[in-house]
Amino acid sequence: MRKFISYLLIVLMIVGTGLIDWQKVSAQSSDELEEEIKSKKNEQNEIEEKKSELKDDKQDTEEKIEENLDEQDSVNNEIDSIDQELSGTREKIATKENEIADTNAQLDELSSQIDELNAQVEQLKEDIQELKERIKKREELLKDRLLAIQSNGGSMKYIEVIFGSKNFGDLISRTSAVNTIMDQDKNIMEVHRQEKQEVEDKQAEVKDKKKQVEQNKAEIEDKKASLESQKQELESLKAQLDEQMSDKESLLGELEEEQHQLEDYKVSLEDEQEILQKQEAANQKAIELAKQQKEEMQQLAEEKETNNNSGGNSGGSSGTVTNSGNGKFSRPVSAGITSGYGQRWGSLHAGVDFGVGVGTSVGSAASGVVISTHRENDGSMNGYGNAVLVSHSMNGISYTTLYAHLSSISVSAGQTVSNGQTIGASGNTGASTGPHLHFEIHKGGWNAAKSNSVNPINYLN
Repeated sequence: MRKFISYLLIVLMIVGTGLIDWQKVSAQSSDELEEEIKSKKNEQNEIEEKKSELKDDKQDTEEKIEENLDEQDSVNNEIDSIDQELSGTREKIATKENEIADTNAQLDELSSQIDELNAQVEQLKEDIQELKERIKKREELLKDRLLAIQSNGGSMKYIEVIFGSKNFGDLISRTSAVNTIMDQDKNIMEVHRQEKQEVEDKQAEVKDKKKQVEQNKAEIEDKKASLESQKQELESLKAQLDEQMSDKESLLGELEEEQHQLEDYKVSLEDEQEILQKQEAANQKAIELAKQQKEEMQQLAEEKETNNNSGGNSGGSSGTVTNSGNGKFSRPVSAGITSGYGQRWGSLHAGVDFGVGVGTSVGSAASGVVISTHRENDGSMNGYGNAVLVSHSMNGISYTTLYAHLSSISVSAGQTVSNGQTIGASGNTGASTGPHLHFEIHKGGWNAAKSNSVNPINYLN
């Protein structure tokens, strides 16, 4: 509209002087407007194609998200299965450790028994040695007794002792004495025999008991070795399961990260779809405005031609009015650039930063239509904070400008703005490291990939 008013003022100023050829002015303006309408229609077609591409891309992304979630479910199931197996393995290891502990206790008990038996053996050796000495002395005593009996004629001497009695009382005494001696000899022989048997029995008992204990200990040691081997196998299985668990958890982490990236990409696609819809509406409004301007210009030309035919001043000049625009943009703020266009921190910085404080008025870099406005808390535009997108048409080429990190916004979607008109105030909203204005220029519509961004330096006056 402002462009139309500018043309109208120029026409009204010149018409009285007769220095303009109205037919040429009308043709020139009409051609420019027709070119703008054609450009906007072409852009509408491009937007439709882009919308179709975004729809397909979004559907493909949603399918990838579903596949990712299915794979996450599968990995989680595998993790649960491994976790159950790990739990069972840990229980088995604990059981084996308890069995090994019991076995060690048994081995300690058997070792104690063996030590006790060894002590008994040592004591028995001493007892046997004493018995052997007593037996030896007894054997010597018995030997002396036998020699004495043999030298005195054997049992006949006992008869002589008995028959040598002086009286009956003496006989009884002598008979009793002989019996006592014979009983003592008999007892000595019996004790001698019992003690020898006792020594032999004790030797056999201790030997058998020690052999049994040592056999039991060997069996327990074999059992312990088997348990240690089983525990080692379980430890190896646990290590394998731990490694599998670690791998699955790493895979799950990668899948979750991929899911977050896909979700973010899906959100950016949805943002871009929304922006495209608003850009489509803005372009349609620009087309309607251009058509209206064209009709008004044609109506003015027809009225002037009618006046001329009825005797008005026809004018003799061949001068024409052309679009004074040179395809360049005005600076949105009067300030120096603190950060240029290009790669920064591993990604594309798709615009330039103007060093201004919070609250500085930001003007539209050219006349156009506001595509959309974005607030910091609406979760869109990926860290741009408060932002405004404006659609422009210059020399048959469509552009989109972006103004980001604003502290406030003064326009609304679908609004027509003129060059330099205030659209908001600079700020520090979104992913900003300090107060400034971030400004971008895109050929055509804005897209999240920023593939059509250009260096604003090359387009600013």
